[in-house]
Amino acid sequence: MSSYVLGFPEIDKTKLMVVGGKGANLGELSGIAGIPVPDGFCVTTEAYKRIIEPNHEFNALLEQLSPLKVEDRERIAEISGKIRKVIEGITIPKEIDEEITGYLSKLGEKDAYAVRSSATAEDLPTASFAGQQDTYLNIMGKDAILKHISKCWASLFTDRAVTYRIQNGFDHRKVHLSVVVQRMVFPQAAGIMFTADPVTSNRKVLSIDASFGLGEALVSGLVNADIYKVREGRIVDKKISTKKLAIYALEKGGTEEKEIEPERQNTQTLTDEQILQLERMGRKIETYFGRPQDIEWCLYEDKVYIVQSRPITTLYPAPEVEDGKNHVYFSFAHRQMMTEAMRPLGYSFFQEFFKLISGSAMIEIGGRLYIDASRELSTPIISKTFVKSIDTVDVLMQKAVYNILQRKDFIKGLSREKSSMIGASVLLRFGIDTLKTYLKNDHAVVTNLMARDETVMHNLEQRIAKVSGNELFDFIFHSFEEIKDTVFAGYGAVFAGAYATSWINKNMQKWLGEKNAADTLAQSVPDNVTSEMGLELLDVADVVRKYPAVIEYFQQANQETFFEDLAKLEGGKDVSDSIRAYLKKYGMRCSAEIDITRTRWNENPTILIPMILSNIKTFGPGAHRMKFEQGLQEARQKEQDILKRLEQLPGGKSKAKKTKKMISVLRNFAGFREYNKYLLVYYLWILKQALMKEADNLVQQGVIRDREDIYYLTFAELRETVRTNRVDANLIAKRKEDYEVFEKLTPPRVITSEGEIISSAYDTDNIPKGALAGVAVSSGIIEGRARVILKMEEANIEEGDILVTTFTDPSWTPVFVSIKGLVTEVGGMMTHGAVVAREYGLPAVVSVENATKLIKDGQRIRVNGTEGYVEIL
Repeated sequence: MSSYVLGFPEIDKTKLMVVGGKGANLGELSGIAGIPVPDGFCVTTEAYKRIIEPNHEFNALLEQLSPLKVEDRERIAEISGKIRKVIEGITIPKEIDEEITGYLSKLGEKDAYAVRSSATAEDLPTASFAGQQDTYLNIMGKDAILKHISKCWASLFTDRAVTYRIQNGFDHRKVHLSVVVQRMVFPQAAGIMFTADPVTSNRKVLSIDASFGLGEALVSGLVNADIYKVREGRIVDKKISTKKLAIYALEKGGTEEKEIEPERQNTQTLTDEQILQLERMGRKIETYFGRPQDIEWCLYEDKVYIVQSRPITTLYPAPEVEDGKNHVYFSFAHRQMMTEAMRPLGYSFFQEFFKLISGSAMIEIGGRLYIDASRELSTPIISKTFVKSIDTVDVLMQKAVYNILQRKDFIKGLSREKSSMIGASVLLRFGIDTLKTYLKNDHAVVTNLMARDETVMHNLEQRIAKVSGNELFDFIFHSFEEIKDTVFAGYGAVFAGAYATSWINKNMQKWLGEKNAADTLAQSVPDNVTSEMGLELLDVADVVRKYPAVIEYFQQANQETFFEDLAKLEGGKDVSDSIRAYLKKYGMRCSAEIDITRTRWNENPTILIPMILSNIKTFGPGAHRMKFEQGLQEARQKEQDILKRLEQLPGGKSKAKKTKKMISVLRNFAGFREYNKYLLVYYLWILKQALMKEADNLVQQGVIRDREDIYYLTFAELRETVRTNRVDANLIAKRKEDYEVFEKLTPPRVITSEGEIISSAYDTDNIPKGALAGVAVSSGIIEGRARVILKMEEANIEEGDILVTTFTDPSWTPVFVSIKGLVTEVGGMMTHGAVVAREYGLPAVVSVENATKLIKDGQRIRVNGTEGYVEIL
């Protein structure tokens, strides 16, 4: 078999590294019965290597290109241009020339050909590289074809291709190029077919773009295409566009743009039968490759040809459903303010835990947890209550659920299997506990609960230290019930505080015309373990600020030797003692903290350094006490003001008396809302330490290479690995690859069993033109500099800054003491960012879609936390 040229019949998916993604897919396509593919061959990557490997000038330039970053645009352009010139100047060796000529003579040397680049990192399931290398159409004659093969090789180093590789972490040296030479078809029409709807991601809806002439007019954006939607053999939608231009092939080679006759500009490009024929082909190709495809097609003499098929890499994974019914899943990740991907140990552990403490199941989709709400939505009465309850968590999720409820045919087909939600008996228990707590209205309820919980957790720590191996996993399962009772015991206080907040907001707006009055009343409430965490880091900053040598060290602190390094510095012991005391109380916390695999502050205390330095820069000594007292004074003043105004109304004494009681309930219990999450994270930290000891044992015994390899096993798989001392290394490697893909995906709030992502767009009629709509969760209006921060450890906040981020969970609270306002992409009235923003008196707007992309770091913005929008000034 030739090492430099392979015909399509000789190619299959095993030849990926020889013919690239496009070439491998064409070889596979040509072997599918009933799928016509124009003849052709591939000039293999061996030919590319043969011309570049001995070339010293090429290799020297590649050395200069390798260390560059995306932002080095001018250098990328300069070096890439030189590399292209070098490649195009290399004479194709005789042996390669002869093999290409031989294949051309078999196919027809006088015919016209398309010459396309096919890189080894291209048309892959995880990265399409679409349009990164070049394609040349209607190339005629051996010399012209050889010239354009060289151009394709050179196009591996276009500026865009180089930048794309840098962004996606591909090594320039490890990406090689094959060239596809394929007989040209001169189509009357051409286009693209997606076997999953590219707008909604629905796997049952196939979408076809079609225009006259060559498909290049469509791909390059010269024309608007017709768009046809087909579902299960039925055309469900057509959009017939005005098509003024087309690209056609010239007889002597090359292409030209031509204006379409006016009478044809608004005609349907394909007949209905041709549309349905295409759909059948598309589904056949999709079934063969086992995943949704992006397919290039053309119509020649009323016959459809397929010229390319590649996986659609942008789709969020679809849920796996076996019962044939419709299902609707909503994102638990959005409810928990952690939309990042979880690793298998993280999501599987939480699935086990959630199922045992609540009797409810979650499924994993794309590395995130989802809850099946099909049964709730299938019952009209329950669905209304269910949808209303989402309001406090995430309004965009609520809007998406409203949208799916309008689809009556879909709702009729919903599964009515056992609910995934918390059962009625549990809710009844919560209701009874809430009523008892409300009637008692004694802050001692909270202090007694916290004291009892602390005893339970210390006891758990002591007992778990004595078990290992299989016994450890038995212990963990038994501890689920114990922690369930501990967490559930506090929900009466949580819901009592939430009820008081809702009552106050509703009635103060009704009686006094004042929105979100509870926001100020909730400032500086006692026992809010999350807000105290932020304030107590101010105390750590007060210790650090006294020692210049420590501050200097903090600029380049070493994670591995942090406390050892501090011990050598003046004041280092005081700082160490302060940080260790802080970590003893809060060190189990981190971003996305319900994922047991996440790095805790205890594991890397240097995560706290940017916030400590920011506190030193922004505040003077004693800021903790001053901020708390300021919030307390504002809350007391607000209470006096409200009660005084109420007394002046008709029936004012009664209204003031009820309101005073509700303010008392609010201040007694609102702070406790954050404690149950704190308790759960404390529990996860206790378990994680025990599991990491098992991981270290597995490393010592040579079962796994790295202790963090256990993150890529499910909880059940880890137990089996500990029991047998055996593991599938290939499984771990595959899971790591999957996780890298999932990390880059944006999880939908609501997704159906058809893979459809349900729209959740806002009505923007009632906000200023150009403003970004969101949900008002903490009242007030503030202007300031936007700091767009995606990772808490990168927070470099200055006084007056407004934090713009995807979401916040409790680990972000230390940042809150320095900011003046908050904008997040995810959240609702009762999510973490909203609760803490209200306590700190920060105007906040959440559920602002794509806020971190639409708002640029450093822009001046205005946050309206009363009406719920953000203006870019």
